[in-house]
Order: sequence, then structure tokens, then C-alpha cells
Amino acid sequence: MFGSRRTVALFKFVAIIVAFVLALHLGIVLLSARNNTTGQSIFDQWTNSLSREKQYGGGASGEDQYSPDGVKPVKAALVALVRNQELYGMRKTMRELEDRWNHKYNYPYVFLNNKPFTEKFKRGVQDMTKAKVHFGLLQPGTWGYPEWVDQIKAKEERDTAQYIKGRSESYRFMCRFQSGFVHKHPLLAELDYYWRIEPDVNYYCDIDYDPFLYMKTNGLKYGWNIAPTEYEQTVRTLWNTTLNFMQENPDLIPKENMFDWVRNRDGSYTKCHFWSNFEIVDLSFYRSAQYEAYFQHLDRSGGFFYERWGDAPIHSLAVSMFLKKSQVHYFNDIGYRHPAMAHCPSGSKERGKCLCDPSEGGADTFFCARRWRSIS
Repeated sequence: MFGSRRTVALFKFVAIIVAFVLALHLGIVLLSARNNTTGQSIFDQWTNSLSREKQYGGGASGEDQYSPDGVKPVKAALVALVRNQELYGMRKTMRELEDRWNHKYNYPYVFLNNKPFTEKFKRGVQDMTKAKVHFGLLQPGTWGYPEWVDQIKAKEERDTAQYIKGRSESYRFMCRFQSGFVHKHPLLAELDYYWRIEPDVNYYCDIDYDPFLYMKTNGLKYGWNIAPTEYEQTVRTLWNTTLNFMQENPDLIPKENMFDWVRNRDGSYTKCHFWSNFEIVDLSFYRSAQYEAYFQHLDRSGGFFYERWGDAPIHSLAVSMFLKKSQVHYFNDIGYRHPAMAHCPSGSKERGKCLCDPSEGGADTFFCARRWRSIS
């Protein structure tokens, strides 16, 4: 009898403590609701708070390495060069990335622009994530014409161009920036890896791992997803300019590389390239002396403006020259669509965590993807 009473008393004491903790927690949420500008109900705020504690493992701070303020296992970020008028497209991309992946990993975003971001843009993208968000303006000299380019000759090329983006001046500025300067921006100075993202793209698959950590753990330098061929008219002299660089700098070219991916048996250019609107990169590669020397060689030739050299073929030629295939990874498990092309993992209509139609996203069957699988 005495033992039974003591047990009942103990249960009552525990119940009081639990009730007190829950009341205290709810009280904090009620107080914070005074500053609520998100439109969430008090109940939603409370349940979201409890969910965060579960997700981040609790503990003294209630956070782990993948919480928004956690110290990530890899110094990395999602990086976009984007304009203010592309806010809606950027929000769509972020919504899919967050739903499919980053709500679990909370890697920061870095947004770059050649013009100051508006407050509307800043609020618009910050609303899409709980991860940290950084905004940066391009540095002088990284957007526009270098002093050695003949702008009259460049205009003549634009005025007569009959290829995609051929008439655009800003597109050429973008390609030059992405080829030689994005990795030098101060907001990327402390990063070891970056994942390039773009407005108006789709991510078809749940990603249940950390691609940055996968790259780091496996010693990978470059990750890609779609590999088409380049429009020949945009790169008329890029191949020969690259071969000249190799002849002038044999000490920079490793004996083991994957140059046969871009070189046919007769020595001509396959025009294969990794579509760089999706790339995950160990930034030490772009920061290397070899890559910088190659970029400077290309930049001095003026091909960004006298033709329309894209950052995708330039990145790809550099990867092929300087890296081994074992240092490059095909993220074929990530379904991805950029306007005009898409990659949808096989079987995604019937199974797995992707939702897409492989018949409408057949990049895995492209010539360059097949060639990738064939080289050693």
C-alpha cells in the first residue's frame, strides 16, 4: 500500500514537470509571436520549433552541423549569378532545391549580380530558405570588356551572328565572368566547393546525401549532370587556341588526363562539354596555376567577344586537360532540367525518389554522355 502511494506520487511529480516544460515552451512561442511577420499560426510556430529540435538532434543548442548556423562538414555554398528581374525564376529553383535537398542540409546561398540587388530580390530569396543567404556585387574589371579587346570588331561579330545568344553583349560578359572570375569573388574566398545554380531549373529527385561531402570524401574535383555538344559557330577557334596553349605549356599538362573525351581520333574537336549551369566543383581546381594560365591565354585571344566562347566548353576543356577521369563525377542520380535539355534517371516513372519521364529527359543517351562512359 505504501509502495503504491509512492508510485502515484512519483507519477504526479513527473506529470507536473512535463506540464511545466511544455507550458514554458509554449510561452516562449507566444512571446515571439508578437514579432511574427510570416503569417504562421502560433500552433504552426510551436510544431515547427519542435520539428527543428528533432531534426537537429536537440542538445544544449538544439543544433547540429547541418542546422542553418551549424559548422558544415564542407566549406561550400550554392552560388548563382542572377539579375533582379530573375527573382521569380530564382525562387522556383530554390523551392525545388529546398524541398528536394537543402531543407535537410542548410548550405548557404551566395547571389552575385553586376548591379546592386534590390530589397525586393533579397526578401524574395530569403523567404525561400532558413539557410544563410549572402549577396555580392561583381568586382571592377570582372564584367565588361578587357582593355585589349577591339570593341568595334566585337560589335561586328554580334551584328552578323546567326547563332544562339549571338547578338547578346551581356551574355559574353557572363561567359567571361563564369570562366575566369566567379571563383575569385570575395564571398567565395572561404569556400572549398561550390554548386552552381540557375533560375528556372528543375530538380526532379530527392537527394538523401551531401554531394559536397561526397566530392570531398572521394577526392573529386568536378561534378556534372548533362553533357551536350557545343554549337560550332560559337567556338570556331577555341580548339586551336587550346592546342596552342598545350604546345606552349607542356609542363602544365599531366600525362594522365581525359583529353580523349574532347579529341577525336583524327585530332579534331568533339565539341563535347559539361553543361556548366549544373556543376559542383572543388574550387582549388579553378584556383590552380594551370587553370589560371589557361584562362589568361584564352582571355588574351579575345574569343569571348570575337566569337562567343561559353564558360561550359572552357571549363570542360580544362577538366579534360588537367584532370583524370577518376577525379570527375557524373551525378546521374540527380534528375535535372535546364530549359531545352534535361536528365531524368532511368526508371523514374515507376520507382525511386525521382519524378520525371526519362523519354522527356534523355541527356544520358547524348553522344557526349555515351563517350564519357567509353573512355578510360
